[in-house]
Amino acid sequence: MKIENVNPQLQKAYSRIPAIPFHNPALIRLIQFISKFQKKPKPVPGIAIEDYNFGNSGVRVYKPRGATSGAGLLWIHGGGYVIGNVATNDRECTDYANNLNITVISVDYRLAPQHPFPAACDDCFIAWQWVLNNAANLGVSPDRIVISGQSAGGGLAAGLVQRIHDSGGIQPAGQALFCPMLDDRTAIRTELDALKHRLWSSKNNRGAWAHYLGQAPGLARLPPYSAPARRENLSGLPTSWIGVGDIDLLYEESLRYAEHLTNAGVNCELKVIPGGPHGFEAVAPTAPVSIELFESNYQFLRRVLAL
Repeated sequence: MKIENVNPQLQKAYSRIPAIPFHNPALIRLIQFISKFQKKPKPVPGIAIEDYNFGNSGVRVYKPRGATSGAGLLWIHGGGYVIGNVATNDRECTDYANNLNITVISVDYRLAPQHPFPAACDDCFIAWQWVLNNAANLGVSPDRIVISGQSAGGGLAAGLVQRIHDSGGIQPAGQALFCPMLDDRTAIRTELDALKHRLWSSKNNRGAWAHYLGQAPGLARLPPYSAPARRENLSGLPTSWIGVGDIDLLYEESLRYAEHLTNAGVNCELKVIPGGPHGFEAVAPTAPVSIELFESNYQFLRRVLAL
Protein backbone atom coordinates (compact mmCIF):
# COMPACT_ATOMS: atom_id res chain seq x y z
CA MET A 1 0.00 0.00 0.00
CA LYS A 2 1.46 3.33 -1.06
CA ILE A 3 2.21 5.80 1.68
CA GLU A 4 0.08 8.34 -0.22
CA ASN A 5 -2.99 6.31 0.76
CA VAL A 6 -2.28 6.87 4.44
CA ASN A 7 -3.83 9.84 6.24
CA PRO A 8 -1.35 12.77 6.00
CA GLN A 9 -1.22 12.98 9.79
CA LEU A 10 0.05 9.39 9.93
CA GLN A 11 2.34 9.18 6.92
CA LYS A 12 5.55 10.04 8.76
CA ALA A 13 4.98 7.38 11.42
CA TYR A 14 4.02 4.65 8.96
CA SER A 15 6.84 5.43 6.51
CA ARG A 16 9.24 4.21 9.20
CA ILE A 17 7.52 0.87 9.81
CA PRO A 18 9.10 -2.03 7.88
CA ALA A 19 7.11 -4.93 6.49
CA ILE A 20 7.56 -7.35 9.38
CA PRO A 21 6.62 -11.01 8.68
CA PHE A 22 4.65 -11.66 11.86
CA HIS A 23 3.48 -14.92 10.29
CA ASN A 24 7.04 -16.32 10.53
CA PRO A 25 7.17 -18.84 13.44
CA ALA A 26 10.85 -18.17 14.16
CA LEU A 27 10.23 -14.43 14.40
CA ILE A 28 7.21 -15.00 16.64
CA ARG A 29 9.31 -17.07 19.05
CA LEU A 30 12.01 -14.38 19.10
CA ILE A 31 9.53 -11.59 19.81
CA GLN A 32 7.83 -13.64 22.52
CA PHE A 33 11.22 -14.31 24.15
CA ILE A 34 12.23 -10.64 24.12
CA SER A 35 8.86 -9.49 25.43
CA LYS A 36 9.32 -11.57 28.59
CA PHE A 37 11.87 -9.00 29.73
CA GLN A 38 9.60 -6.02 29.02
CA LYS A 39 6.70 -6.76 31.35
CA LYS A 40 7.68 -4.78 34.43
CA PRO A 41 5.40 -1.75 34.86
CA LYS A 42 6.82 1.75 35.13
CA PRO A 43 5.61 3.88 38.06
CA VAL A 44 2.88 6.37 37.13
CA PRO A 45 2.04 9.27 39.48
CA GLY A 46 -1.42 8.89 40.94
CA ILE A 47 -1.92 5.31 39.72
CA ALA A 48 -1.32 2.12 41.72
CA ILE A 49 -0.24 -0.72 39.42
CA GLU A 50 -0.26 -4.32 40.61
CA ASP A 51 0.07 -7.70 38.89
CA TYR A 52 -1.91 -10.80 39.84
CA ASN A 53 -0.97 -14.27 38.61
CA PHE A 54 -3.44 -17.08 38.03
CA GLY A 55 -0.93 -19.76 37.03
CA ASN A 56 -1.41 -19.92 33.28
CA SER A 57 -2.41 -16.28 32.98
CA GLY A 58 -2.99 -13.16 35.04
CA VAL A 59 -4.00 -9.51 35.08
CA ARG A 60 -2.45 -6.11 35.67
CA VAL A 61 -4.60 -3.67 37.62
CA TYR A 62 -4.30 0.10 37.21
CA LYS A 63 -6.18 1.85 40.00
CA PRO A 64 -6.29 5.60 40.70
CA ARG A 65 -5.14 6.45 44.20
CA GLY A 66 -7.96 7.82 46.30
CA ALA A 67 -11.67 7.70 45.55
CA THR A 68 -12.62 6.33 42.11
CA SER A 69 -15.78 6.49 40.03
CA GLY A 70 -16.63 2.86 40.81
CA ALA A 71 -16.48 1.89 37.13
CA GLY A 72 -14.08 -0.52 35.47
CA LEU A 73 -12.56 -1.43 32.11
CA LEU A 74 -11.39 -4.95 31.29
CA TRP A 75 -8.72 -4.46 28.61
CA ILE A 76 -7.27 -7.11 26.25
CA HIS A 77 -4.05 -6.34 24.36
CA GLY A 78 -3.45 -7.04 20.69
CA GLY A 79 -0.68 -8.80 18.81
CA GLY A 80 -2.37 -11.10 16.32
CA TYR A 81 -2.99 -13.73 19.03
CA VAL A 82 0.75 -14.54 18.82
CA ILE A 83 2.70 -11.65 20.38
CA GLY A 84 2.26 -8.96 23.04
CA ASN A 85 1.81 -9.11 26.79
CA VAL A 86 0.19 -7.31 29.69
CA ALA A 87 2.61 -4.38 29.29
CA THR A 88 1.71 -3.77 25.63
CA ASN A 89 -0.87 -1.11 26.44
CA ASP A 90 0.47 0.31 29.71
CA ARG A 91 0.18 3.82 28.27
CA GLU A 92 -3.43 3.43 27.17
CA CYS A 93 -4.47 1.71 30.40
CA THR A 94 -2.90 4.36 32.64
CA ASP A 95 -4.53 7.05 30.48
CA TYR A 96 -7.94 5.45 30.98
CA ALA A 97 -7.37 5.24 34.74
CA ASN A 98 -6.12 8.83 34.93
CA ASN A 99 -8.52 10.54 32.56
CA LEU A 100 -11.70 8.69 33.50
CA ASN A 101 -10.93 7.86 37.15
CA ILE A 102 -11.74 4.20 36.57
CA THR A 103 -10.04 0.94 37.51
CA VAL A 104 -8.49 -0.80 34.52
CA ILE A 105 -7.77 -4.52 34.48
CA SER A 106 -5.54 -5.74 31.62
CA VAL A 107 -5.47 -9.45 30.78
CA ASP A 108 -2.17 -11.32 30.38
CA TYR A 109 -3.31 -14.27 28.27
CA ARG A 110 -1.48 -17.21 26.73
CA LEU A 111 -0.31 -16.89 23.13
CA ALA A 112 -0.43 -19.07 20.05
CA PRO A 113 1.05 -21.09 18.44
CA GLN A 114 2.19 -22.71 21.69
CA HIS A 115 -1.28 -22.19 23.14
CA PRO A 116 -3.95 -22.21 20.41
CA PHE A 117 -7.66 -21.63 20.95
CA PRO A 118 -9.29 -21.88 23.46
CA ALA A 119 -6.35 -20.92 25.74
CA ALA A 120 -6.57 -17.14 25.29
CA CYS A 121 -10.37 -17.19 25.34
CA ASP A 122 -10.34 -19.21 28.58
CA ASP A 123 -7.81 -16.85 30.15
CA CYS A 124 -9.99 -13.83 29.35
CA PHE A 125 -13.06 -15.53 30.81
CA ILE A 126 -11.13 -16.39 33.98
CA ALA A 127 -10.04 -12.75 34.21
CA TRP A 128 -13.66 -11.60 33.91
CA GLN A 129 -14.71 -13.96 36.70
CA TRP A 130 -11.79 -12.78 38.84
CA VAL A 131 -12.87 -9.17 38.41
CA LEU A 132 -16.43 -9.99 39.47
CA ASN A 133 -15.22 -11.98 42.48
CA ASN A 134 -12.86 -9.18 43.53
CA ALA A 135 -15.05 -6.23 42.58
CA ALA A 136 -15.31 -4.93 46.15
CA ASN A 137 -11.53 -4.88 46.64
CA LEU A 138 -11.07 -3.28 43.22
CA GLY A 139 -13.63 -0.60 44.03
CA VAL A 140 -15.68 -1.56 40.98
CA SER A 141 -19.43 -2.04 40.60
CA PRO A 142 -19.93 -5.36 38.73
CA ASP A 143 -22.61 -3.81 36.51
CA ARG A 144 -20.35 -0.90 35.48
CA ILE A 145 -17.61 -2.70 33.57
CA VAL A 146 -16.85 -2.37 29.85
CA ILE A 147 -14.84 -5.00 27.98
CA SER A 148 -12.40 -3.57 25.47
CA GLY A 149 -9.41 -4.50 23.33
CA GLN A 150 -7.35 -3.73 20.27
CA SER A 151 -6.76 -5.87 17.16
CA ALA A 152 -6.57 -9.49 18.35
CA GLY A 153 -7.55 -8.13 21.76
CA GLY A 154 -10.63 -6.67 20.12
CA GLY A 155 -11.44 -10.09 18.73
CA LEU A 156 -10.94 -11.69 22.13
CA ALA A 157 -13.10 -8.98 23.70
CA ALA A 158 -15.91 -9.67 21.22
CA GLY A 159 -15.67 -13.42 21.80
CA LEU A 160 -15.60 -12.90 25.57
CA VAL A 161 -18.75 -10.77 25.46
CA GLN A 162 -20.50 -13.53 23.52
CA ARG A 163 -19.34 -16.18 25.99
CA ILE A 164 -20.47 -14.11 28.99
CA HIS A 165 -23.87 -13.62 27.32
CA ASP A 166 -24.29 -17.37 26.85
CA SER A 167 -23.10 -18.13 30.38
CA GLY A 168 -25.64 -15.83 32.00
CA GLY A 169 -25.18 -13.85 35.18
CA ILE A 170 -23.80 -10.32 35.39
CA GLN A 171 -23.23 -8.82 31.95
CA PRO A 172 -20.75 -6.14 30.86
CA ALA A 173 -22.09 -2.61 30.46
CA GLY A 174 -20.66 -2.45 26.96
CA GLN A 175 -17.91 -3.49 24.59
CA ALA A 176 -15.39 -1.21 22.84
CA LEU A 177 -13.37 -2.70 20.00
CA PHE A 178 -10.37 -1.07 18.31
CA CYS A 179 -9.63 -2.44 14.80
CA PRO A 180 -10.84 -5.86 15.96
CA MET A 181 -9.61 -9.14 14.47
CA LEU A 182 -13.02 -10.82 14.18
CA ASP A 183 -13.24 -12.99 11.07
CA ASP A 184 -10.81 -15.68 9.92
CA ARG A 185 -12.45 -15.67 6.49
CA THR A 186 -10.66 -12.41 5.65
CA ALA A 187 -7.43 -14.41 5.80
CA ILE A 188 -8.37 -16.67 2.88
CA ARG A 189 -8.87 -13.75 0.50
CA THR A 190 -5.51 -14.14 -1.24
CA GLU A 191 -6.30 -11.24 -3.58
CA LEU A 192 -5.61 -8.97 -0.59
CA ASP A 193 -1.97 -10.08 -0.46
CA ALA A 194 -1.02 -7.74 -3.29
CA LEU A 195 -2.31 -4.68 -1.40
CA LYS A 196 0.42 -5.02 1.25
CA HIS A 197 -1.52 -3.31 4.00
CA ARG A 198 0.54 -1.23 6.42
CA LEU A 199 1.60 -2.89 9.71
CA TRP A 200 -0.85 -5.82 9.48
CA SER A 201 -0.80 -7.53 6.08
CA SER A 202 -2.94 -10.26 4.59
CA LYS A 203 -0.10 -12.78 4.94
CA ASN A 204 0.38 -11.85 8.59
CA ASN A 205 -3.34 -12.23 9.13
CA ARG A 206 -3.44 -15.65 7.47
CA GLY A 207 -0.52 -16.97 9.47
CA ALA A 208 -1.79 -15.59 12.76
CA TRP A 209 -5.25 -17.10 12.33
CA ALA A 210 -3.72 -20.49 11.48
CA HIS A 211 -1.58 -20.35 14.63
CA TYR A 212 -4.50 -19.28 16.81
CA LEU A 213 -7.08 -21.72 15.47
CA GLY A 214 -4.66 -24.64 15.16
CA GLN A 215 -6.04 -25.19 11.66
CA ALA A 216 -6.30 -23.39 8.35
CA PRO A 217 -8.52 -20.30 8.48
CA GLY A 218 -11.81 -20.26 6.61
CA LEU A 219 -12.91 -23.84 7.24
CA ALA A 220 -16.63 -24.54 7.45
CA ARG A 221 -16.66 -25.32 11.16
CA LEU A 222 -15.10 -23.41 14.02
CA PRO A 223 -15.62 -23.65 17.77
CA PRO A 224 -17.79 -20.95 19.33
CA TYR A 225 -16.10 -17.64 20.26
CA SER A 226 -12.95 -18.33 18.20
CA ALA A 227 -13.97 -16.00 15.34
CA PRO A 228 -16.71 -13.74 16.75
CA ALA A 229 -17.94 -12.53 13.34
CA ARG A 230 -19.03 -16.08 12.51
CA ARG A 231 -21.75 -16.01 15.19
CA GLU A 232 -25.16 -15.80 13.55
CA ASN A 233 -27.23 -14.43 16.44
CA LEU A 234 -25.86 -11.29 18.08
CA SER A 235 -29.07 -10.26 19.81
CA GLY A 236 -28.83 -9.52 23.50
CA LEU A 237 -25.21 -8.33 23.41
CA PRO A 238 -24.35 -5.08 25.21
CA THR A 239 -24.15 -1.65 23.63
CA SER A 240 -21.05 -1.45 21.46
CA TRP A 241 -18.43 0.84 19.98
CA ILE A 242 -16.07 -0.05 17.12
CA GLY A 243 -13.22 2.17 15.93
CA VAL A 244 -11.20 1.46 12.79
CA GLY A 245 -9.42 3.12 9.86
CA ASP A 246 -10.81 2.68 6.37
CA ILE A 247 -7.52 1.39 4.89
CA ASP A 248 -7.08 -1.21 7.61
CA LEU A 249 -7.09 -4.81 6.37
CA LEU A 250 -9.77 -5.45 9.00
CA TYR A 251 -11.99 -2.53 8.02
CA GLU A 252 -14.55 -4.54 6.06
CA GLU A 253 -15.04 -7.16 8.76
CA SER A 254 -15.38 -4.41 11.38
CA LEU A 255 -18.00 -2.70 9.23
CA ARG A 256 -19.93 -5.95 8.73
CA TYR A 257 -19.84 -6.74 12.45
CA ALA A 258 -21.19 -3.31 13.30
CA GLU A 259 -24.00 -3.79 10.79
CA HIS A 260 -24.72 -7.27 12.13
CA LEU A 261 -24.93 -5.93 15.69
CA THR A 262 -27.25 -3.12 14.62
CA ASN A 263 -29.49 -5.51 12.68
CA ALA A 264 -29.69 -7.69 15.80
CA GLY A 265 -31.03 -4.74 17.79
CA VAL A 266 -27.76 -3.89 19.53
CA ASN A 267 -26.91 -0.21 19.84
CA CYS A 268 -23.57 0.00 18.00
CA GLU A 269 -21.52 3.11 17.26
CA LEU A 270 -18.99 2.86 14.43
CA LYS A 271 -16.15 5.39 14.27
CA VAL A 272 -14.19 5.33 11.00
CA ILE A 273 -11.01 7.34 10.42
CA PRO A 274 -10.24 8.08 6.73
CA GLY A 275 -6.78 6.89 5.73
CA GLY A 276 -6.24 5.10 9.02
CA PRO A 277 -4.07 1.94 8.79
CA HIS A 278 -4.16 -0.86 11.33
CA GLY A 279 -3.39 0.22 14.89
CA PHE A 280 -2.70 3.83 14.00
CA GLU A 281 -3.92 5.05 17.39
CA ALA A 282 -1.08 3.12 19.03
CA VAL A 283 1.56 3.92 16.40
CA ALA A 284 0.86 7.67 16.42
CA PRO A 285 -1.09 8.41 19.62
CA THR A 286 -0.55 12.17 19.46
CA ALA A 287 -1.81 12.58 15.87
CA PRO A 288 -5.07 14.57 15.73
CA VAL A 289 -6.91 11.63 14.12
CA SER A 290 -5.78 9.34 16.95
CA ILE A 291 -6.97 11.87 19.51
CA GLU A 292 -10.26 12.08 17.60
CA LEU A 293 -10.67 8.31 17.77
CA PHE A 294 -9.97 8.18 21.50
CA GLU A 295 -12.30 11.10 22.19
CA SER A 296 -15.09 9.12 20.49
CA ASN A 297 -14.14 6.11 22.59
CA TYR A 298 -14.03 8.19 25.79
CA GLN A 299 -17.46 9.65 25.07
CA PHE A 300 -18.82 6.11 24.68
CA LEU A 301 -17.24 5.02 27.96
CA ARG A 302 -18.53 8.06 29.83
CA ARG A 303 -22.04 7.35 28.57
CA VAL A 304 -22.27 3.62 29.27
CA LEU A 305 -20.36 3.80 32.57
CA ALA A 306 -22.32 6.85 33.78
CA LEU A 307 -19.15 8.85 34.43
